[in-house]
Amino acid sequence: MIDIGIITGSGIYELPADRELRVVESRFGEAEVAVFSYGPWTVGGISRHGRDHHHLPHTIPHRANLVAFKQLGARAVLATTTVGAVDPGIPLGRPIIFDDLFFSENRLPGGEPCTIFTEPGDPERGHLIGTEPFSPSLRRKMELAAGDLGIEMTADGVYAHTNGPRFETRAEIRALATAGVTTVSQTCGPEAVLAGELELPYGLVGFPVNYATGVAEPERKEELDRLLSLSARVLPRLVLRTVEMLEEEDLGFDHGYVYRMEGGVR
Repeated sequence: MIDIGIITGSGIYELPADRELRVVESRFGEAEVAVFSYGPWTVGGISRHGRDHHHLPHTIPHRANLVAFKQLGARAVLATTTVGAVDPGIPLGRPIIFDDLFFSENRLPGGEPCTIFTEPGDPERGHLIGTEPFSPSLRRKMELAAGDLGIEMTADGVYAHTNGPRFETRAEIRALATAGVTTVSQTCGPEAVLAGELELPYGLVGFPVNYATGVAEPERKEELDRLLSLSARVLPRLVLRTVEMLEEEDLGFDHGYVYRMEGGVR
């Protein structure tokens, strides 16, 4: 029923398109998906936090969202997020397209392992082995879309996921910086992992709206509000232009695989 899934983050609660709302049920719960046509593709949109920011990071139903896309037939997922900059050289207000992931705990917000493989003996169970967490094809198309729209962007970066809803301490940010992290937020690590297990190419663009704790002086609330508002204008344009530019060859999961062990290893 859909070709592309889009997950939007803070401040983006619906995309500018005529849409039909569908509730998709799975063993992981319900997900509300807005289905619409854009360019040559049928798109399903999910607001990660829900209307009126219903979900803080620790209550987002990540598995229900990603499985809903898979059940609807999606072949790729694009996602947006607002982030805090860990690297002091990252300019605020300039989108960044991620090429690597720091998510060492691999836990869902409730503490469970981040996986859809929850049933012992399930013939689909396996280990995600990825050469990269973010699709190279989707990254390239997002870069082209940004250039086409005249949007300045940062081409590569390491996205770090921490479990919220509290923000990180100075010591925690120093540890992330030591690991080479570029930015941090509390939402997209599980999406990248679950999309990989479902063999869905996943591309993520972030919008830095503040510097993480201890990196620089905290932004005033007015400046944070301004940057959040700017992200809500820039990121939908970027992901929708990316959708228009996608081609059939961009929708293959060619940067990893799920190693299945049905019957065990002999």
